[in-house]
Amino acid sequence: MTTLLLIRHGENEYTAQGRLAGRLPGVNLNAAGRAQARGVAAALKDSVKLKAVYSSPLDRTMETAQVIAEAQGLTVQAREGLIETALGAWEGKTIKSLQRKPAWCLLQQRPSRMRFPDGESIPEQQARLVAEIEALLAAHKPKDTIAAVGHADPIRLVVAHYIGLPLDLFQRIIVSTASVSVLHFEGDSVRLVTLNQRYPVEKD
Repeated sequence: MTTLLLIRHGENEYTAQGRLAGRLPGVNLNAAGRAQARGVAAALKDSVKLKAVYSSPLDRTMETAQVIAEAQGLTVQAREGLIETALGAWEGKTIKSLQRKPAWCLLQQRPSRMRFPDGESIPEQQARLVAEIEALLAAHKPKDTIAAVGHADPIRLVVAHYIGLPLDLFQRIIVSTASVSVLHFEGDSVRLVTLNQRYPVEKD
């Protein structure tokens, strides 16, 4: 049985302000996000031995992953396939401003038909992410436990795929900052063990 931990990055100023960062560079963890990452790292160090830590290559995910990897004596492996949604023209926009757009309603109600302006469609994104997860699983032995540090919608889409949730319902899944969701893979069977687990923060 291979165990996959899907870990969302910690808080940053974009998440704190209700703004979509997308793939913008230079979006770093804030003080709260760094404390969250330390909390996750401490909890996992006491409970699980990771074989590998993979991460979206964006700053906020790499920073979160590095704290977790260091606690396990590992080095983070950046994976382009885990990167955040390509939001195109929506990058940097506030959720409040986007909620006025008809496309926002489509994203909430029929995401299977949604393409971000100059960006990815939701089905394309899910296919990319699942292909990446399958590649990671294929690279490991059945008893390995691995972590993939990523973003909210990508984690929702991965979980939705493996539990058979229709794509139009994927936003019913909650994925908080610095949360951990766990999937067990055994042969053709997949089980969702934990969803959106959060840990106490560890301040300096």
